[in-house]
Amino acid sequence: MADELLFEVTQEEDGTYSACAIGESIFTQGDSWEELRAMTLDAVKCHFDEGAAPKNIRLHLLREEILSAA
Repeated sequence: MADELLFEVTQEEDGTYSACAIGESIFTQGDSWEELRAMTLDAVKCHFDEGAAPKNIRLHLLREEILSAA
């Protein structure tokens, strides 16, 4: 059992969030940050057997922004 599971989170153009676990086949989405947190906890709970889930879940938000310099 790992101590921590890392999710890469991206905010979509429509404002929703998508999260993908690194090293596990877990993917989830949420309409808000709060919903994403709840959906991530639920997805991890469903993915692992009881007692096998990591102690911590890290959500790493990736943000990209393009600015026009003209």
